[in-house]
Amino acid sequence: MSNLKITPIRSGQVLLSEPFMLDPNFKRSVVLVVDHTEDEGTVGFVLNKETDFELSELVEDIEDFPAKVFAGGPVATTTLHYLHNVGDLLEESVKVCNGIYWGGDFTSLKFLIDQKLILPENIRFFLGYSGWTSGQLKTELEERSWIISEMDPNYLFKNKIDQLWKDMLKEKGEHFGAISQIDGDYIFN
Repeated sequence: MSNLKITPIRSGQVLLSEPFMLDPNFKRSVVLVVDHTEDEGTVGFVLNKETDFELSELVEDIEDFPAKVFAGGPVATTTLHYLHNVGDLLEESVKVCNGIYWGGDFTSLKFLIDQKLILPENIRFFLGYSGWTSGQLKTELEERSWIISEMDPNYLFKNKIDQLWKDMLKEKGEHFGAISQIDGDYIFN
């Protein structure tokens, strides 16, 4: 597969898992790439794997903020991360792409939540993250484990999470729309 042309990875792109991926961490997942360098590797968050937790169960001093927490990936699953659309309000935020920011000062975040300047529809929380060492993601792309797509903030903030993988594949065109309808538990004999 060495003559397969691979689109270069960059922050703000989305990785859609191929339909028959068996890895339970990434089966039918949508991963937003938030950081990528050739030397250091890649960091991203699975956008469509909801946990049973709400933020108030994990963080003291945050109450009456009904924000679900998602499983960001299999790396460092006891760490809390967040993506939001209020980078102009939250100090130390890193712009991922238009309308999406990563992280920021946590003390300021709690204050902005308390003041109701950040609402649940402005932010998504993640336990853990998805990570690839230098060259690892390129190898997985060559093996066709992932389909690259572009990110739109609506995917994160306004879409039905349980339909995100299918919806994004359908938007890529007829061929991908047909693939999205294949039952993920079906394996060819």
